[in-house]
Amino acid sequence: MNTASAPAEEPRWLTDEEQRTWRAYMHAATLLEDHLDRQLQRDAGMPHVYYGLLVQLVEAPRRRLRMTELAMNAKITRSRLSHAIARLEKNGWVRREDCPSDRRGQFAVLTDEGHEILRQAAPGHVSAVRQAFFDRLTPEQNQALGDAMRVIAEGLQPKDAGADLPWLR
Repeated sequence: MNTASAPAEEPRWLTDEEQRTWRAYMHAATLLEDHLDRQLQRDAGMPHVYYGLLVQLVEAPRRRLRMTELAMNAKITRSRLSHAIARLEKNGWVRREDCPSDRRGQFAVLTDEGHEILRQAAPGHVSAVRQAFFDRLTPEQNQALGDAMRVIAEGLQPKDAGADLPWLR
């Protein structure tokens, strides 16, 4: 029996054009996240990730979501979510409620104060998003980018139950 391992397959290295595209994407994504985070810190006293959590809660029925669903939607670990919710609770923007049907489950609930801070922060944030992102693209570029990002996200979204997902960690 031959126990020698087969030679490793050569990686499919990126072409020069793919490398330029990948680096441009990484550069732009990093700059955009920093730009939006600084704007929200300056204008609303919160990081971008907290804003995203508040948006999810304001859009949810009765302004509440199970913590596991909130982590899944935000694509963050449960420990990172727990830390974020603790900070949002400290600010009075969110409160936790026990789940009546599951002793281990909890809901995050947007408070009236959290709703108000989100209402005040939203105009500046949407202006920053528009200025940094959409105003730089033609309608055709916007359509193509949206289509491409949906394809990528769909391909990366694990389908199997045992997948290593941030919100399960």
